[in-house]
Amino acid sequence: MTANTQVFREWVNARHQLTLASYDELWRWSIADVEQFWLSVWHYFDVQSPQPPVQGLREAKMPGAQWFPGTQLNYARQVQRHAATADAAGVPALVFRNEHLQAQGQTQTLSWAALMGQAHALAGALRDMGVVPGDRVAAYLPNIPQAVVGFLACASLGAVWSLCATDMGVGTVRDRFRQIDPKVLIACDGTVYGGKVADRRELVDALLNELPSIQHCIMVPYLTQAGATVSSRVEADWTGQRHLWATCLQHAPVPESEWVEFDHPLWTVYSSGTTGLPKPIVHGHGGVVLEMLKLHAFHLDLGPSARTGDRFHWYSSAGWVMWNLSISSLLLGCTVCIYDGHPSYPQPDALWRFVSDTGVTFLGAGAAFYTACMKAGIEPGHLPGIRQLRALGSTGSPLSPEAYRWGQSQVRRDVWWAVIAGGTDLASAFLGGTPELPTIEGEMQARCLGADIEAWDEQGHPLMDAVGEMVCRQPMPSMPIYFWGDADGHRYRDSYFDTYPGVWRHGDWLRITPSGGAVVYGRSDATLNRHGHRMGTSELYNAVESLPEVIDSLVVDIEHLGQPSYMPLFVVLRDGLTLDELLRDRLRQAIREQLSPRFTPDDILQVREVPRTLTGKKQELPVKKILLGRTLTDVVNKDACANPGAFDWYVDFALARQRRLAASA
Repeated sequence: MTANTQVFREWVNARHQLTLASYDELWRWSIADVEQFWLSVWHYFDVQSPQPPVQGLREAKMPGAQWFPGTQLNYARQVQRHAATADAAGVPALVFRNEHLQAQGQTQTLSWAALMGQAHALAGALRDMGVVPGDRVAAYLPNIPQAVVGFLACASLGAVWSLCATDMGVGTVRDRFRQIDPKVLIACDGTVYGGKVADRRELVDALLNELPSIQHCIMVPYLTQAGATVSSRVEADWTGQRHLWATCLQHAPVPESEWVEFDHPLWTVYSSGTTGLPKPIVHGHGGVVLEMLKLHAFHLDLGPSARTGDRFHWYSSAGWVMWNLSISSLLLGCTVCIYDGHPSYPQPDALWRFVSDTGVTFLGAGAAFYTACMKAGIEPGHLPGIRQLRALGSTGSPLSPEAYRWGQSQVRRDVWWAVIAGGTDLASAFLGGTPELPTIEGEMQARCLGADIEAWDEQGHPLMDAVGEMVCRQPMPSMPIYFWGDADGHRYRDSYFDTYPGVWRHGDWLRITPSGGAVVYGRSDATLNRHGHRMGTSELYNAVESLPEVIDSLVVDIEHLGQPSYMPLFVVLRDGLTLDELLRDRLRQAIREQLSPRFTPDDILQVREVPRTLTGKKQELPVKKILLGRTLTDVVNKDACANPGAFDWYVDFALARQRRLAASA
């Protein structure tokens, strides 16, 4: 099967009279002539505008690049254009299951016409509530079809969408939404996760009373759909107007989506917010449309489902930017499969059963999911529908070589690993791949088209086959248009351009390999520095977590002024196991053999959990600061954590260690 990057390369050669013969040559052309590359993406996907583009890039500076001046488009219009063809072919837009539907063996589908019909009806209701282009609509919803409908309704009006997941606490949600002053809140009564009912009605009432800008609240009665029994209650007093979701969908629809400027704000997404107010990052319609078309077609190798039969699922909560990425495959005409629930409940292979039953052809998830499946001994390959699964996607943290091998041995021998790295800030990926390139365990295959990525040393010199700061030397259209409320842009500049002016510093350690591949070694602000030798934490995690006894791990390097450095390693073991000296010796030996004796930890301690963000990232910096003597409230917003109780052990450990140090002084 010919990869989409090969088809695009042939199209580029014909259009521009070029002779590009490989992916590497295509990538080099895409960064040598950035404007022509993005104009080519526009024309290749036939993006519609009342004023076709004359110029792709007016100013190539960062920040402040001006993309496609004078053009107009709309995210929802790009989705709408696939409806007739897909519906004629009997291809659904959305395929949905939650834990209740999974247990019943049932699946809900939504046609393209139904999806856009509901979106335009909701848009009509929002317009009657006074929502105009530029107004913010906030949503507190799980990963369900109503969230997709709500987003498309906002996009069609030119309103700005902002979504928080229902596993976020009231403080976390309030800290995000209060920065953008939403006019409308779309919320649900609760959700069911891992068999446990989470009633969120009191939290919604609290939000309504703590966010004075909200004038209307649309309630989605989801608990009954999720198989839960809902008790009656009296709604709290609130001066705004409440509306039922079903009533809004009966509204007269808006006739068509608004044309908006290329950089008109589409959504606000947020940084993790673990150590302060999260950054409200705003992306524009045009940048997201172009970047998502490029990413899904060329680096996830997807196509319109009416032609390819593709069904795309990326397991994600609604609070992670991967939700935005997942539903954006609709821009390509691809069916999106949605699962709301715990990936390992009630059976350890629950998510794999969903994939098998619904005919998913591309499954994506955080790297930690695949590691957990490998450790649990899950063998998805025996499920009948897995033979349709041709690709596995991974992001969120580096994927170990063992996980690559597990996918090819236990899922499908010829499965393609589409490992990507980018993030919330970009709303896309800097690093990815294509099926036309070979897969090397532990590496991402390539730098993405249009992404001028290098590894730099502290002086700003590019490195090859050596670890340095990941930087992007030229603008990309999905880079943030601004941070909400950052009037003079200083917060934006300080976030990405403080180290290398005019060059985007992403905050990850990166090595570009001689073959053109890429390896990410973790966050550059969580570096291990042992006797002058620096290393990202992911290499140590690969060594430690290769032992079958180890489920998870976390390492920090503590440097006290005037004192020797201290590097403890914390490990989570399989149920029923206890850390003893024999296992400690094996861990030290694995580190010495796979890394270097220099990175042998000073202590190895067993813990119940590793603290993680809501998007699954290990919270190394907060733990490091706690061990340096900072208080928990100073270094972390517990509402922004997936398992905030995990910090308690580290706080106790830090206090005990400080007492020991004081006694020995």
